[in-house]
Amino acid sequence: MPSNPQRYPDNWYEIALSIKEQAQWCCRKCNMQCIRPGEDTSGFSKSERMAKTLTVHHANYTPEDNRTENLIPLCSACHLGYHTRKKSVRFVG
Repeated sequence: MPSNPQRYPDNWYEIALSIKEQAQWCCRKCNMQCIRPGEDTSGFSKSERMAKTLTVHHANYTPEDNRTENLIPLCSACHLGYHTRKKSVRFVG
């Protein structure tokens, strides 16, 4: 779920699904194979399911810009890393 849904188009989930499918459900940064829809995850812990969740990152950090070249499929850890680094850069004097 986007943190600020008003900034995303109504068809965001379809856009994101398309990006994930094009990536064959693999993180572009670390190459982790992530969970596909309908995949049996009953053997995974909650933290394993979260780690193997593929998300879609906006390269320019602008949720309104949904051009394919701006969208990057990332596992949840890599996605969080991008946003953490961006925030830490903002606070550097």
